[in-house]
Amino acid sequence: MSIEGLMIANRGEIAVRIARAAADLGIRSVGVAPEDDAKSLHLRVADEQAALPGRGVAAYLDIEALVEAARGAGCDAVHPGYGFLAESGAFARACGEAGIEFVGPTPHLLDLFGDKVRAREAAAEAGVPVLAGSAEPATLEQAREFFAALPADGALMIKAVAGGGGRGTRIVREAEELEPAWERCASEARTAFGNDALYLEQFAANARHIEVQVVGDQHGAVTHLRERECSIQRRHQKIIEIAPAPHLEEGLRGRILEAALRLARDVGYSSLGTIEFLVDAGAGEFWFLEANARLQVEHTVTEQVTGVDLVQTQLRIAQGETLDDLGLADAADARNGLRPRGYAVQTRVHTETLSADGSVRPTGGVLTAYEQPSGPGVRTDGFGYVGYETNPSYDPLLAKVIAHSPSAEFGDALTRASRALSEFRIEGLQTNIPFLQNVLAHPDVAGGGVHTRWLDENIPALAENGATPRARFVSSEPEPAAEDRGLAGAQVDSNDPLALFAHDQAVKERQTAAVEEERPDLAGPDGSVGLPAPIQGTIVAVLVEEGDEVLEGQDLVVLEAMKMEHVIHADRDGVVVRVSCEVGDVMREGFPLAFVKEAEVSVEAGGAAEALDLDFIRGDLAELNERRAYIHDENRPDAVMRRRRTQQRTARENIYDIVDEGTFKEFGPLVLAAQRMRRSEQWLRERTPADGLIAGIGTVNGDLFPDEQARCIAISYDYTVFAGTQGRKNHYKQDRMFELAHRYMLPVLFFTEGG
Repeated sequence: MSIEGLMIANRGEIAVRIARAAADLGIRSVGVAPEDDAKSLHLRVADEQAALPGRGVAAYLDIEALVEAARGAGCDAVHPGYGFLAESGAFARACGEAGIEFVGPTPHLLDLFGDKVRAREAAAEAGVPVLAGSAEPATLEQAREFFAALPADGALMIKAVAGGGGRGTRIVREAEELEPAWERCASEARTAFGNDALYLEQFAANARHIEVQVVGDQHGAVTHLRERECSIQRRHQKIIEIAPAPHLEEGLRGRILEAALRLARDVGYSSLGTIEFLVDAGAGEFWFLEANARLQVEHTVTEQVTGVDLVQTQLRIAQGETLDDLGLADAADARNGLRPRGYAVQTRVHTETLSADGSVRPTGGVLTAYEQPSGPGVRTDGFGYVGYETNPSYDPLLAKVIAHSPSAEFGDALTRASRALSEFRIEGLQTNIPFLQNVLAHPDVAGGGVHTRWLDENIPALAENGATPRARFVSSEPEPAAEDRGLAGAQVDSNDPLALFAHDQAVKERQTAAVEEERPDLAGPDGSVGLPAPIQGTIVAVLVEEGDEVLEGQDLVVLEAMKMEHVIHADRDGVVVRVSCEVGDVMREGFPLAFVKEAEVSVEAGGAAEALDLDFIRGDLAELNERRAYIHDENRPDAVMRRRRTQQRTARENIYDIVDEGTFKEFGPLVLAAQRMRRSEQWLRERTPADGLIAGIGTVNGDLFPDEQARCIAISYDYTVFAGTQGRKNHYKQDRMFELAHRYMLPVLFFTEGG
């Protein structure tokens, strides 16, 4: 096929990148955005624009709206970029059903690698080493057992089954850390991926993170385009990437590349993908980490050292071209294939700053200056422009600065990357550029001493003296007045230390004045004092109400920032006089979340954890319990009565009577029928529980057989939900159950009453 119109189902720098690649191939591009993102640069770069309903991240996750937008714009293909729906098998299937080409792997591959547990199984079947871990989504109790079985100095990794980008991931080193880490991982995963399932993996200390770029066509040919070093990461989120991986013994490099290619060929991979590994270079060992079935943020460094445009490669493969057509058929050949030319380094410029203790704080504002670095070997993928106001609802990534040096000396690429960052003029808000420069200058980076925990262990030192980067360029613009110069760059003679010192002092004074001017009043009513937000973020849970008595250290609010959830605790004993935030609010740093009046409370002092009422149910848990209640027959009297009138049983009675009591683990009980019915969510909860399909795993005759022999899958269409008609998730749930039955050789009980 030939792609005529391409909808880009993404935003920011990657949407700009895809639009430009499409333009170079003569393909018309359509950018999309909700109302609150209508000023993003990607809409200006695309040939046409289409509006999405809703606001924030949810708008970019609305499959029906995206497919409808593509249809309305006359697009015959959709490129998902990375993040959002890039790894959604459901989105790829919806595109296919609408006759739209999904530029990426097949739905089968997206489902396979989107489930991290299944991905581990596929790696093991391909003969790729994997770390000890759970063979299926785990429970908190299984996590406790797994942790207890680890060596004395061992640690546990909790990971989201549908994870990515560091969300839903925590390291647990002490038993008492396990339960709160589990809760936060589940909540983050549920918010980010709509799936709170978690799995377990033994933590590999001081390992490097090496990933391999693979590419396959639609005709069965698969190859690789070498590896990348991604060990410089903070809280499991990469910030600097390098290609190829420096300081890697050639024999080990070859075995890693072979393992990636073996797995990709084993599953019949198509389009772009990345196979990721943890590597103990000293011991010469490596283990499969995960596979990302999409274009990666760091694809740029591979492009720079191989000369291959990866986005155009995706588009051409989607049009049916072969690796041979693309000149990549022999790319993996060790002797005659593509050889990386020099080194490339990518740094991620975020709208954030780091405090002296290493804590990260998001920033925002209106860009009053945005001048990208240039020169030999320098590339910037960004979406900033003068006048653009950042949006805290989205990822803080503003730009990627990529430096390429053809030299065989890795240090030359680091020097060029640092020079490029020093030339990046950004005014109106603060960024992490000073921190990135400190990282690049550290001898461990040039000397090969980094690992996945290196940055977290060294953040306080790397964050020092990082308030203001120093520009090393002379602008052609007229000299601005001193008070108009920005916070992230200025016209200063870098050879004059007195001028630099004076500039830094002036900037600090302006920063202090600006902070003082915007600082909110924390004096509350009736002598109460506001509890300030320690970081800018979005409220995901409010755990107290006005009038509640609280103890120092008690959980008050859960706030999401930097892709992680942070629990905010009371800083004193007292009474909550006012709650000044709601779920969904975006709170700026320093603004009050709640006002607490110091007072003696009725609960005995001596530690909030010991004194709190253990029967207290948090607000978010209460909401979950309420939603779960609607799946049970006792809370659906009208539906049950209709069955009784015709002397029939309910679907749940049929399942519960044949499956051993207490063993049925239901899959997807909270999904609802499609919301395009224009009914309220409450109406759907009451009338369409489980989307009309009850499905799960339990045991039958467990008193006669061991659990593994008594296990079976039980499925029943629920005639009380639209007469058993299949809804939005109904068919997916059924397919998932059959897939598990096939994989684990489980018998299936299937009650098929219904449409």
